[in-house]
Amino acid sequence: MEIEVLEKNDVNMRLLIQGADVPFMNALRRIIIAEVPCMAVDEVVIIENSSILLDEIIALRLGLIPLRTDLDSYNLPEKCACKSEFGCNLCRVSLTIDAEAKEGTRTIYSGELISENPDITPVSDKIPIVKLAKEQKLKLEAYARLGRGKNHAKWQPVTMCTYKYFPQIKIGKQCDACGKCVEICPRKVLIKAGDKIEIRELMTCTLCQDCVDVCPTNPPAIEVNWKDDTFIFNIESTGVLPPERIMKEAVKILNEELKEFMSQVKVKKTEKG
Repeated sequence: MEIEVLEKNDVNMRLLIQGADVPFMNALRRIIIAEVPCMAVDEVVIIENSSILLDEIIALRLGLIPLRTDLDSYNLPEKCACKSEFGCNLCRVSLTIDAEAKEGTRTIYSGELISENPDITPVSDKIPIVKLAKEQKLKLEAYARLGRGKNHAKWQPVTMCTYKYFPQIKIGKQCDACGKCVEICPRKVLIKAGDKIEIRELMTCTLCQDCVDVCPTNPPAIEVNWKDDTFIFNIESTGVLPPERIMKEAVKILNEELKEFMSQVKVKKTEKG
């Protein structure tokens, strides 16, 4: 298998993966969404709330705020040595809010969450939590823990994780450059250059076949296909983890699950033998 990084920044990564198949790509995608852990608020203790919102609504909003995650310093609650439902400093982070609208209406944002660990903070300071009218207060303590997306969507480390076949486009000699394929293409993959049609953005092709359907020649002068063992893989992180760390964790989890599967297969064979 060969992997090439096509594009990468703080939250997005696009890879070209060669020598793989659909089951592997789908397994990788599902693990990223459901198995890679990240931090999220799991419990909230409301000390004072005189806002218009119910305690439960505020707790829900806090849970959906993405938190920067340190996977190396914290354990999953079920794997922590403390074995406590309340957690410890190795599996739980406390965040507090103590806010009041003294002079007029004000909005409480995620940036007002004070964390006991400066490395575990909201990804954005501008996520609104609640609006307070004059003399209203909000005081609470929230507890964040590692979790997995299969248990709740708030623990999904990505907003988007997709893959598609690597497209292949061939333009035949019988093409008269009428331009209809260029006009209909929703992603502007093709371009008309003089008396011929050229491929401008191959990677953006969605394999919709619209250009083939609209071609007036018979058979069509343009052919759209894909490579069975080559894929374009896209990850968009919520900001809780860098996209490359998400990918590394997913591969690590996949390897562990495959080892567990093989060990179970060996056990079954031994029992039958």
